[in-house]
Amino acid sequence: MNRKNFLSSVLGMGAMGSVGSAFAKSGDSSQPSHSAPASKLDRSLERSLPRSILLVPPYLQPGDTIGITCPAGNITLKEIQPAIQQIQGWGFHIKIGDTVGKKDFTFGGTDAERLADFQQMLDDPAVNAILCARGGYGAVHIVDGLNFSSLLQHPKWIIGFSDITVLLCHIHTNLHIASIHSKMCNSFPDDWSKAEPVQVASILSIRQALTGEKMQYTAPPQQYNRAGSAEGQLVGGNLKTIESLAGTVSDIDTAGKLLFVEDTGEYLYSIDRMFWHLQRTGRLDRLAGLIIGGFKVRPDDPGDEFGRTVYDIVTDRVKPYNYPVCFNFPVGHQLENYALKYGVPHILTVHPDQVNLAEK
Repeated sequence: MNRKNFLSSVLGMGAMGSVGSAFAKSGDSSQPSHSAPASKLDRSLERSLPRSILLVPPYLQPGDTIGITCPAGNITLKEIQPAIQQIQGWGFHIKIGDTVGKKDFTFGGTDAERLADFQQMLDDPAVNAILCARGGYGAVHIVDGLNFSSLLQHPKWIIGFSDITVLLCHIHTNLHIASIHSKMCNSFPDDWSKAEPVQVASILSIRQALTGEKMQYTAPPQQYNRAGSAEGQLVGGNLKTIESLAGTVSDIDTAGKLLFVEDTGEYLYSIDRMFWHLQRTGRLDRLAGLIIGGFKVRPDDPGDEFGRTVYDIVTDRVKPYNYPVCFNFPVGHQLENYALKYGVPHILTVHPDQVNLAEK
């Protein structure tokens, strides 16, 4: 059975036994999506099917279309013009979503408007990738209402980070489709000629990832790094968001994987609590490797100092384990925020003199 017919037959099935038989014969790990009107059936299908095969969306070619939408915070059309101009300069077409320019307090439109716009991008066969305009907050409001059937039939790249971690985690866990953790429209500079080299390189890495280049990054040595080499699927994102997904259908299984985390605006005690949560929920004990990205720490309140650094916090929590650990990797709420292919196997090598993360 070819892939197209196989997916069509699975999406048309209504019995779990039939779906299990189809996957056993085919070996394909694709699965139906969560859909609000039939949430119990769809949710059981999403989380019960084989997970050994990753679906990688087609890489983009000149003339392909990237849709821009606001599943979380709001942004204006004027504010995304630098991103539009740069992406068009790469040879891609742009489709502007209905939520760009909409505002419902902090959100890019109402929940219903954001859900409908993202769903339309998912369902439009002419859209080859979906770039989230910005993060902020709000993706969790719509993720359970989205129907991912069209994404399963026609995989496309979902791109973003920060609050968009909700969507990246959900798609990885339930659909086993690769995505891209990277800067979004609000990170493109107004004047490209005045942008710092690391900002330019970070943005160019989005194009490199979308067009199929094998991604490879290095990071300088840190005294708290733990040497070693490991390989596994690359998963993670914003630490606070990952914590909030625990116990939900969007939660990620970190066993045997390379976990990367980053965060911003959190007190040190809050970061400490989040790493305790990772350990107590078993997220740290079976990792292949741990990658600590940028952490912009909120200053302690005078007289209420926590007295420990991010290095101290992480080092204490990983003492029982022996996998490689690296700090200050160039990912997070910072200029050095390189595109990472989420869910794709990578090799992490931590040497005393250099850290290397390479797509396998």
